[in-house]
Amino acid sequence: MTTGALRHSPSNLIGGQWVSVAGDEIVSTMPAHPDRVVWSGTGSVGAVEAAMHAARSALGEWASWTMERRIEVLRSYQEIARARAVELGELISDETGKAMWESKAEAGLIAGKVDITIEEGIHSGRQRVSGFDFQLNETKNARCSFHPHGVMAVVGPFNFPAHLPNGHIVPALLMGNTVVFKPSEKTPAVGQMIAEMFDEALRMHEAPAGVVNLVHGAAEESRVLCGHHDVNGVLFTGSWDVGRKIQEANLDYPGKIVALEMGGNNPTIIMPDADIYQAVVEVVRCAFNTTGQRCTSTRRLIVHEAIADRVVTGVLKAASNLLVGDPRSANPVFMGPIISEQARNAVFAFEKRLAETGGRVLLESMGLPDHDGWYVTPSVVEVERFAMGTDDCGCDEELFGPLLRVCTVGSFDDALEQANATRYGLSASLFSADEEHQRAFLANAHAGCRNINCGTAGASSKLAFGGLGWSGNHRPAGAFSLDYCAYPVASMTETGDGCMIPTGMRVEWSWVD
Repeated sequence: MTTGALRHSPSNLIGGQWVSVAGDEIVSTMPAHPDRVVWSGTGSVGAVEAAMHAARSALGEWASWTMERRIEVLRSYQEIARARAVELGELISDETGKAMWESKAEAGLIAGKVDITIEEGIHSGRQRVSGFDFQLNETKNARCSFHPHGVMAVVGPFNFPAHLPNGHIVPALLMGNTVVFKPSEKTPAVGQMIAEMFDEALRMHEAPAGVVNLVHGAAEESRVLCGHHDVNGVLFTGSWDVGRKIQEANLDYPGKIVALEMGGNNPTIIMPDADIYQAVVEVVRCAFNTTGQRCTSTRRLIVHEAIADRVVTGVLKAASNLLVGDPRSANPVFMGPIISEQARNAVFAFEKRLAETGGRVLLESMGLPDHDGWYVTPSVVEVERFAMGTDDCGCDEELFGPLLRVCTVGSFDDALEQANATRYGLSASLFSADEEHQRAFLANAHAGCRNINCGTAGASSKLAFGGLGWSGNHRPAGAFSLDYCAYPVASMTETGDGCMIPTGMRVEWSWVD
């Protein structure tokens, strides 16, 4: 195995103890070299129960620590993450197949999340979860305070196996929650490295054992964890299908916080008054970086007929000139392989289906015959129209791969209608200099992230992040992560002897004297 970056052999972390999970039920291999094993182990439902018990046992003491003391732990974690960023970036690249430049960029985000989470000020998340009080009258005081939910289940995805779980765990810990973290079975090594760094920081400050727990597993372990009666919150990034099951599993627990981010089918509109060069660069970047495996990847291009020839020609030339190859190549590449053979076959199958239902393949996806990994080149398919209720364009399907669909329109209104023709609603972009079109787009685009003259992929961690419809449940992440990591409690305190006697009520002193 190639897990030299890890401090422990494949293991769970339960109650501060590293417990070996030797076996081969879960095996991650390098997408660039499928014969090379990165991590191998075996999950168990019993480990989920043990981790839940450990997290519950640690909760009382951890929640009682002052926020300043918990910040000291997160500052130590930040320093550890900075020191190990190169190792982490290389492990991300090996296990996901992402280009090295992207993997190192992801590793660099880990430490930065701490600053974004703990910063104070009018635009900070802490401002929204800070308690406040005021006088209701001369003798009665009112106060709003914020409390941790309790034990939080964090279920991570494979495409950003460090950044996205980290974005849940850091704010959860700041607010006094404890965590049970299950990384994707496709990227268990990266998940374990994140847990190792948290564990090191917690030990440095003698935190109670069990504040952060790591449980490896696949579908069954996820099901048990997310539906567990003793979990107070589920923080999930993944597919609509899995998110729907999580929601169903918690119908009997209305008090449980369930924060779901479930991908997208993201459109970009380009109008005649756009900067064509800028638009083409952003569309190609956002459609194909991370080998099309971002929830914010541009999936659908809607271009005005007056400039369609120029835009489509530019997109095709730029896409066909992207460098695709081994992430560890001496010559840096734009795209590495896709995560698995199954994912690559899904790209080929989707492209074929589009062609069979009237689509025109403008740039065909292919493998790289001189490489043994799961490589797939960019694909562009022209479709007649994006419309819900038809299988011809896949408006309600999120293909996780480097395939871009394109159609032409004659007006802005038609473009916006087609952009909104999906039950997903994560990210959308408009390229136009027309301020009226910009205002209409910002007001009416069906997406939680609405961008003008920049692409769909590449959200700011200082803003909210989340989607509508099948993309999520209106609990945005990013800078708003703290909002779902604590709940408000309303309190009123009477300091005098006042009490209200309403109409129809009679109480006499003699009754209590």
